[in-house]
Parts: sequence; C-alpha cells; structure tokens
Amino acid sequence: MIRAFTLSVAQLGDPRILKVLAKTLGLTFLIFIALGVGLWFAFPATLAWFGWGETAQGFAAAASIVLLLLSLWLLFRAVAIAVLGLFAEDVVIAVEERHYADTLASARAPRWSTAVRMSIASALRAVLFNLLASPIYLALLITGIGTAIAFAIVNGWLLGRDFGEMVAVRHMPREAVGAWLATTRLRRFLLGLVVTGLFVVPGVNLFAPILGAAMAAHLFHAGWRK
Repeated sequence: MIRAFTLSVAQLGDPRILKVLAKTLGLTFLIFIALGVGLWFAFPATLAWFGWGETAQGFAAAASIVLLLLSLWLLFRAVAIAVLGLFAEDVVIAVEERHYADTLASARAPRWSTAVRMSIASALRAVLFNLLASPIYLALLITGIGTAIAFAIVNGWLLGRDFGEMVAVRHMPREAVGAWLATTRLRRFLLGLVVTGLFVVPGVNLFAPILGAAMAAHLFHAGWRK
C-alpha cells in the first residue's frame, strides 16, 4: 500500500494525469455550479409561487447558498468519483505504460457505455448507502469519533469497489469481474480507507480521486489480480 501511494504521488506531474485531474475537477465543479444556479432560482421562485414575501425570498436565497456549500461537502466525493470514472482509463494507462508495460498488450479498453454505467452506479451507491447510514452517523455523534469511524467504513467499502472495478474491467472479462471483486474485498477495503482519509484533508481531497485510481492500478498489478 505504501509503495502504491508513493509511486502514485510521484507520477502526479505526468501530463496525462494532470489532464485527467483538470477534466475531473472542471466537470465536477461545473456540476456544482449548475446545482447552485438551480437552487438560487428554485427557492425564490417556489416561495413566490406560494405567495410569500420578499423577506422570505431573501432568506431562501441565503438558504440556497448554505445548501450548496453543504452539498459540496457531502457530495463532492460521490460526484468526483463518478466523473473520474469517465476518464479513469487514462490514469490507469499512464501508470501501466510507466510501470507495467508488459500488461498493455492484453488490456482491453472498456466501452464508453460501460464507463458511463459504472460512473452512474458509483454515484448512486455513494448517495444511497450514505443516506441509509445517516441515522447511524447521527446516533454516533455523541461518541465524538463514532461518526467518523462509521463514515470511513461505509465509504472505504464503496471506494474500494469503485477503484478496483476501474482497473479490473481493463484486464478481465466482464463476467469474471464480479468473482474477482468478491475475492478481494478486504484488500480493496483497505485502499478505500486510505482514499477516504485523503478526501477529508483539505487540498489533498482534490487529488484523492486520481491517487485512488493510480494506487488501484499499482495494487492490481502487484498481486490483486492473482
């Protein structure tokens, strides 16, 4: 795990990876900007439709900003990973060309439709499972640390699946990926925990999706695929 992390950090300056980083962050923030614009207009329009006054509409505008910031904090990980899924192959290829060139001949690029399907599934899993776990998060607030532990467990499991699948689809038949996911749960979970930790560090969280994909490629070729 340490080797995968250090090699991934060392390759952050690769132009191909920087290009994916720019596209991932750019598209992610465009999605949140669109969400913000929608909230900004939707709240006042809804209140006006109910006949509420200007004061209430001003409150709604402020509330829309708060909701945008809250959604940015809560949904950034889900949206960023879903967006990365569209470009993850470029990160994996960059890692494989530098460190595992012998695997390129047997690799198969997933279809665009497969990448889109995986991205949508990733986002839906992240939102659904975190919503289902939200009562547990709230109940554990009194412990001081329980919420953070529960959040790490849920999202470590989710991220481990996402990153493992991103690499596996390049090197395995689709029907074999499910069985591979079942036999690598613990190892992928450990990767997911590391990336979850990166997501909660300000500044570092911007690089977390790229580092996760690169680390998954290293770990896959270092023994995961066996």
